[in-house]
Amino acid sequence: MTDLVAALATAFLTGLLGSAHCLGMCGGISGLFALHSSVRGLRRQLPMALAYNAGRLASYAILGFAVAALGSRVVGLTPALGKPFRLVAGGIIILIGLQIAFNFRALNILERAGSTVWARLSPFAGRLLPVNSLPRALGLGLLWGLLPCGLVYSVLLVAATSLHGADGALIMLAFGAGTTPAMLLTGLGAARLAQLMQDRRTRLGAGLLIVMLGILTLIMPVSALMSPGPHSHH
Repeated sequence: MTDLVAALATAFLTGLLGSAHCLGMCGGISGLFALHSSVRGLRRQLPMALAYNAGRLASYAILGFAVAALGSRVVGLTPALGKPFRLVAGGIIILIGLQIAFNFRALNILERAGSTVWARLSPFAGRLLPVNSLPRALGLGLLWGLLPCGLVYSVLLVAATSLHGADGALIMLAFGAGTTPAMLLTGLGAARLAQLMQDRRTRLGAGLLIVMLGILTLIMPVSALMSPGPHSHH
C-alpha cells in the first residue's frame, strides 16, 4: 500500500509540476480544441472542455492498465527484473526533471516518437472538428491521450512497476489529474497560464522538484539491492 501511495504522489506531482512541458507538447492540441470549438460562452464551453480532458484521462488509464499488466507478466516470468524496473523509472523521472529545469534534451527520441504518432492520428482528430458536441470532445480527448511524450512515458514506467493493472490505471489517472488544471485552462483560452508555466523560474523550480521525486523513487530499490539477503537460521 505504501508503494502505491508513493507512486500516486509521484505521478500527480510530476503531472502538476510538469505542466510547462505539457503545454509545450500538448498545448497546441488543447489550443486546437479552443480554436475550433463552435460553442460560445464559458457556461457551455466548460462541459466540452471537461469531456475533452475526460477522454484524455481515459486513454491514460487504459495505457496504465496495459503496461502494468505487461510488467506483471514480465516480472512473473523473470522475478529478478522487479527492482531494476524501479531503477529505470526513477532514472527517467530524473531526466524529465532535468529537461524541464535546464532544457536538457536527453529524451528527444521520445518526443520525436510522439510527434510521429500524432502525425498519424491527426487525420482522425481532424474528422472530429469542429468540436460542437460532447461525443466529439470526448473522442478528440481519447485521441489526445494516445499522444506519447517524455512525461507520459516516464509515468508509464512507474505504472509498469506497480505490477497490478488497477494500480497502473490509478497511477496514470493521478498523472492526468495533475496535468488537468493547465490543460483545462489552456483549452478555455487562459493564455496567461501558458506564460507563467514557460517562465524560467517556474520551470527551474518544477524541474528540480521532479528530480527530487525521481531520487525518492530510486531510494527504495537501491536500499533493497544494497541490503544483505535473508539468512536462514534453521
